[in-house]
Amino acid sequence: MIDHISIGVRDLVRAKVFYDAALTPLGYRCIAQNDASLGYGAETVSFWVLAADVPVPANDASGLHICFASPSQKSVDAFHAAALEHGGRDNGVPGLRKDYDANYYAAFVRDPDGYRIEAYCGSTL
Repeated sequence: MIDHISIGVRDLVRAKVFYDAALTPLGYRCIAQNDASLGYGAETVSFWVLAADVPVPANDASGLHICFASPSQKSVDAFHAAALEHGGRDNGVPGLRKDYDANYYAAFVRDPDGYRIEAYCGSTL
């Protein structure tokens, strides 16, 4: 249904360090880049990070978060660790979220701009 999503950030260099590290364990990479944008995906860009003078403020009350599909629980764990090592903040340690679903394994972080980012795997592997 959704082809891609874009977020704005104040510091594109800082965002690149974070997203390169956090998304690599999930099988995503920066496949398009210029002075104003970064495009992430596996084969085509589905997540854009844009330089913005006035990005939408991160706000818990908005309900906004971005969830990335993960191939395995180990990848979710690696996402979380890499995110924290590269400027992210913990927003929920890796683990099963049985209140969502019996096999819902996820980790939650805040990126350097405060956006809520999740990695999710529905497999027991």
